[in-house]
Amino acid sequence: MVTFIISLAILVLGYATYGAFVEKAFGADADRPTPAVTMPDGVDFVPMHPARIFLVQFLNIAGLGPIFGAISGALWGPVAFLWIVFGSLFAGAVHDYFSGMLSVRHKGASISEVVGIYLGPVMKQVMRGFSVVLLLLVGVIFVLGPAKLLATITPVGASLWVGAIFVYYFLATMLPIDKLIGKVYPIFGAALLFMAVGIAVALFVGGYQIPELTIANLHPKNLPIWPLMFVTIACGAISGFHATQSPLMARCITNEKQGRQAFYGAMVAEGVVALVWAAASIAFFHGTDGLSGALAKGGPGAIVYTVCTALLGGTGGILAMVGVIACPITSGDTAFRSARLTIADFLKKKQVSIPDRLLIAVPCFIVGAVLCKVDFTVIWRYFAWTNQTLAMFVLWSAAVHMAQRGRLHWIVSLPATFMTAVSVTYILQAPEGLQLATGISYPAGITAAIAALCLFMVRNKRMEAGAEQGGEEAA
Repeated sequence: MVTFIISLAILVLGYATYGAFVEKAFGADADRPTPAVTMPDGVDFVPMHPARIFLVQFLNIAGLGPIFGAISGALWGPVAFLWIVFGSLFAGAVHDYFSGMLSVRHKGASISEVVGIYLGPVMKQVMRGFSVVLLLLVGVIFVLGPAKLLATITPVGASLWVGAIFVYYFLATMLPIDKLIGKVYPIFGAALLFMAVGIAVALFVGGYQIPELTIANLHPKNLPIWPLMFVTIACGAISGFHATQSPLMARCITNEKQGRQAFYGAMVAEGVVALVWAAASIAFFHGTDGLSGALAKGGPGAIVYTVCTALLGGTGGILAMVGVIACPITSGDTAFRSARLTIADFLKKKQVSIPDRLLIAVPCFIVGAVLCKVDFTVIWRYFAWTNQTLAMFVLWSAAVHMAQRGRLHWIVSLPATFMTAVSVTYILQAPEGLQLATGISYPAGITAAIAALCLFMVRNKRMEAGAEQGGEEAA
């Protein structure tokens, strides 16, 4: 229990201290006009209240990610607490802050356009396709899961629920962001936070034993901590999907100083949710063996429902259903909206008029409907890796931004190096990857990370030399 309390305290203090440090290093300027102020369009660029922005951003990036990922990651034991806490503060929140603030600095651009600015036109094209495919996959997956669950508790079939959810997605994608998303999301975001706080309090009141920190691998199948745990717990530590969502709120903040609360703060809040669920999963099922058995029987959705109803009673059951059904839907709708905006940025197509929005949204939903017929069992296994690889590219883009301006790039180049090691090592040894032995994948991943850092530093030195030469010629 002491480890859990200290972990929560570190997250809160980390937001107040390291979050402020990151904001200062970036150079947030309260007097610099934001896109919501300079180019409002009543659809996507809409000024919103900071509290509403925080809750929308929180639900955009959270959904079920910090719950399901944390439950699965808890199989490694309390060592997962370390990754959630330090991953959130030094990697995930930094990633989310820069993905949001760089979008603010570039007129609310989608993340693929931002990456292209700093990593070049080739990477821009790669990221455009990569982002759209990832967003459509997320949207479709978050149709099928809730639809199947709703079909089990209602007399309506799954296919009809798929249609109903798609109708909602279409409205959320087309309507001005403050008309539907801006009104519904704060309610569900608050419910998700309330559920996490309620679970934490119930653990204390109920006398559940949350194990203390140990770096020992407690996974029942003895799966390696590195890099599997760092990929399993994505949302709740660091997730590239967040970078596709941050530009939505980057188009709504009215002051750059709101960025720390909106982006860094929302990620820390997600870390708190992940920490609570990791602790609750281990404590409620009396260790990783019990948790493994529960996962095998009903999956993480069943665990959420069991824990909520046991610890919070009838209210917990309602919150569990909100979590398992509403939260994935509220990630899927913004996935489709982000896909529309990403394509619009690529085509340089304004989205003020309804026909212009329909021109992009309709094909996206046609593709989504087709993808609903595909078996994602194999394809979705790649999502975890592609998610963290996207985060890696975003962090390197932020590092280039900081280096170009002579600012402290280490706050992003170090987590970028770490995530490079995670991504490369994982794909080399994973079942869906090259399936290489750890004796090969471990050194290869570390070598790739060091090589990426060296390449960045060489490029940084060249930029500095070019700037000095330019200054001398001007003198």
